[in-house]
Amino acid sequence: MADADTLREPASGVIPSDPVPPTGDAGMPEESVMTLVDHLSELRDRLVKCIVVIAIGTAIGFYFAPVVRNFLLEPLPNGQAQVLGPGDGFAIQLRIAVVIGIIIAMPVLLYQVWAFIAPGLTAAERRTVRPWIPLALVFFAIGVALARFVLPYAVNFLLSFTDDKLVANIAAGPYFDFVTTMFLAFGLVMEFPILMFGLSRVGILTSERLSAYRRYVILGIAVIAAVITPGTDIVSPVVLGLTMYVLFEVTVQVIKRTGR
Repeated sequence: MADADTLREPASGVIPSDPVPPTGDAGMPEESVMTLVDHLSELRDRLVKCIVVIAIGTAIGFYFAPVVRNFLLEPLPNGQAQVLGPGDGFAIQLRIAVVIGIIIAMPVLLYQVWAFIAPGLTAAERRTVRPWIPLALVFFAIGVALARFVLPYAVNFLLSFTDDKLVANIAAGPYFDFVTTMFLAFGLVMEFPILMFGLSRVGILTSERLSAYRRYVILGIAVIAAVITPGTDIVSPVVLGLTMYVLFEVTVQVIKRTGR
């Protein structure tokens, strides 16, 4: 009598192999689904890379900070500001260096953001959104340049309310707080066309919907421009608001041309 192991063998004598993993449309194994822990780990790794790049950019910026500082002081009377404490000079140079570091690191920061969100998009969406990533750097540069253009007019407007009794002895600390905040705010706000286009590619926004809510968008732009600008002058929010509105209209036309 044949033993039980022989009876359990297939008639062909071939031992079945391990099951084949499921394949996708292209005949390749499906990508494994990332867990929440995997996403958080990836986010942590990319944040660490961003911090390291900003630190390197800050080290470079610290060397060039005095030149940038003098350039930013030009709109003030005599191109001078006074420090009120022994550590103010170092704090100001460090603040300027950090802003320079962020600007230098911006290409890497944009790439890290793209690399984190790209796996959640379809192949068609990635092909459509990818060309806009370099444009994000261009929009950030436009925002920084716009801030530098607006700065003298904002300073002149604010100093126009001083006289021989209310003397404009500008403290360096508050002035550079104002300047650096303005530069970063203008640069980051200029990224909103990229956000609009990305939301249109995933079906959240359409050109028809944006056009229908244009008046609310204009109100939102006015509020954002008034809140995001650090000073109390009129020039900064007006210029920023007008620029945002022009970019909004251009982005709506681009979205419409893509069929959305």
